[in-house]
Amino acid sequence: MKTSDARAQRVIEVFERLQPADVAQLGRLYTDDAHFKDPFNTVQGLPAIQRIFGHMFVALDGPRFEIIDVLVQGDQCFLSWDFVFRMKRFRRDEQRIHGSSHLRFAPDGRVAVHRDYWDAAEELYEKLPVVGGLMRWLKKRANS
Repeated sequence: MKTSDARAQRVIEVFERLQPADVAQLGRLYTDDAHFKDPFNTVQGLPAIQRIFGHMFVALDGPRFEIIDVLVQGDQCFLSWDFVFRMKRFRRDEQRIHGSSHLRFAPDGRVAVHRDYWDAAEELYEKLPVVGGLMRWLKKRANS
């Protein structure tokens, strides 16, 4: 994915190529007091954000982001993406979560606010053994 906005392009390049060794360098992308929120985490500060991404590489096999679309307006950026991985503990086949990120850039071009949006029930829980069956049953019951 390419964009003419240098700030957004830097984010895209980092996330599409992110490796475990890159986690220590996330200060190039995030401000020291950046805020991060996703369906499982709400943290503030670069060390906490680094822990989240570091844990991703410990808990999952081959995690990677595929950026699908980007929209930039002023100091805000919206990315849609697929997160692709294999779960170490449950299923060995490749999993895919579709989601989006809302970013707010600081004056220096780094990310000050990062909020991820994705449906944990549909994109993750329904794919797990045991829990997935329960989630699909609940969804079916709610729709009937």
